[in-house]
Amino acid sequence: MKKVLTIAGSDCSGGAGIQADIKTITAHKIYAMSVITALTAQNTTGVYGVVETDVEFVGKQIDCVMTDIFPDAIKIGMVSSTEIICKIVDKLKEYHAENVVVDPVMVSTSGSKLLSDSAVNALVTKLLPVASVITPNIPEAECLCGFKINTRDDMVKSAAKIGENYEGYILIKGGHLTDTADDLLYHHGNVTWFDCPKINNKNTHGTGCTLSSAIACNIAGGYSIKESVKKAKSYITCALNADLDLGKGSGPLNHCCNL
Repeated sequence: MKKVLTIAGSDCSGGAGIQADIKTITAHKIYAMSVITALTAQNTTGVYGVVETDVEFVGKQIDCVMTDIFPDAIKIGMVSSTEIICKIVDKLKEYHAENVVVDPVMVSTSGSKLLSDSAVNALVTKLLPVASVITPNIPEAECLCGFKINTRDDMVKSAAKIGENYEGYILIKGGHLTDTADDLLYHHGNVTWFDCPKINNKNTHGTGCTLSSAIACNIAGGYSIKESVKKAKSYITCALNADLDLGKGSGPLNHCCNL
């Protein structure tokens, strides 16, 4: 059985973070493991509190996983401090981890900045370089490239700029575009578009977590990165089209839509 490890924050309401990742991994019939970087008090209406995990305890969790049930792929989500980022990178290098998918959680849905400048620097200079794939949405890609993204052409320019300092694949998610939700996969000047119409569903809590976990699952299953993204996109479309409607705000996806 293939194994995927998620390193991320906990979402007590189950729609995003570790909980969404484990549901997604399980729905792909893969064994799920987790390293929790933070506890959050949140639901569909917002985030009401965050408690970071002790840095050394993050490292101890990774040790326990890596020395016993070594993962075939790793997904990394919420990493809120420089110290935690550095600890994760040190451990990934120590254990020669491969097939790392990083969802650079930098900006909240409401547009609030979630990382300090020092943590952003650690993310860019230490964590992203060890990733096989990074999956920024448009606000996050803007943080990484330094300019506004309004069109598909802007997405290509952004990916090229990010790619100047990064060797892996860059998936810029187009959900913030006005008319479409087209995603761009970029690698060393090669561009692949995944065209997708906007789905009329306000319940999108945890889509980024879910997509990156699905990509990690497909990579663990032996698919190429391009095929892994394509299959993950199909899974997200299924989860959104299931029209699950829970909570008072932007509700979660139906992670079990394919079961």
